Amino acid sequence: MARGGSALAGIALLQSSALMAQHVIDMKTIGYVRVSTDKQADRGVSLEAQAEKIRAMAVVHNAELIDIIVDGGESAKSLNRPGMARLLALVDAGEVQTVIIAKLDRLTRSVKDLCTLLERFERRGVALVSVAESLDTGSAAGRLVLNIMTAVSQWEREAIGERTRDAMSHKRTNGERVGNIQFGYRLGADGKHLETDPAEQAVLDEIRRLRQSGHTLRGIAAALNHRGHRTRRGSAWRLEHVARITKQVAAARRAKPKSARKAGKKAKPAKKAGPAKKSSAKPKVHRTNKKADVIAMMKRAKGGLADRKHRG
Repeated sequence: MARGGSALAGIALLQSSALMAQHVIDMKTIGYVRVSTDKQADRGVSLEAQAEKIRAMAVVHNAELIDIIVDGGESAKSLNRPGMARLLALVDAGEVQTVIIAKLDRLTRSVKDLCTLLERFERRGVALVSVAESLDTGSAAGRLVLNIMTAVSQWEREAIGERTRDAMSHKRTNGERVGNIQFGYRLGADGKHLETDPAEQAVLDEIRRLRQSGHTLRGIAAALNHRGHRTRRGSAWRLEHVARITKQVAAARRAKPKSARKAGKKAKPAKKAGPAKKSSAKPKVHRTNKKADVIAMMKRAKGGLADRKHRG
């Protein structure tokens, strides 16, 4: 009887293990890969590398990899991506239990967007697995570490942006080229600094003069073409070209008075010293002790009386 009970227990244990293994194998999983530029998407190197990592992780988890969703040439600054929309639709429909990504920044670079995704996944019972960071949001510890790493990633991206803006501002201040060269200037002989272009400066002066005389943008374009002027690319002037140049002229005019004030600002001359003004303050009066003065007066009075008696 005991042997029979032990055999039945062993059979039940085997059946339970088989059911658990079947549940793990049936776990539906979706992979997600993304690259930022179309050039990377065309090459496919980064996409394929991500896909290989996702397939390997699916094997480790004994998961059924249904599909790998691809977002080629899409930025991670927002969730407005075709592949992301498809992934979220599968999550909301309950057709997936796990989402595997090769690296966290392939999913999003925003802490806010990550929190939105994690809340959405948690409501649907979906776990997020990141291969590079070895994270699994199926546990509370995994979610905590994931949030911390995403916050650090966002801080790094914002810090890089601040350093880039500061460097570009410094280059502009030193007269160095930053991006496209503004009309009226050209690259200097050193290939680094900008210098004025006399021909384009003449066109700018003409545009400014015509604009001040009341010509429309279309009229200015016609006048420039009539006088043989051409754009930097050698094409005829159009309204759009003149509008862009006019904005540049207006911006320069707004900035010029401010800079001129700073450059031409002179120190105010010191005022000449005039005759000394009489002080209106009252002279200080030395005040004596009233009690001592009274005693001295009484003594003098007594001395005078004594002298008169002695004479008499």
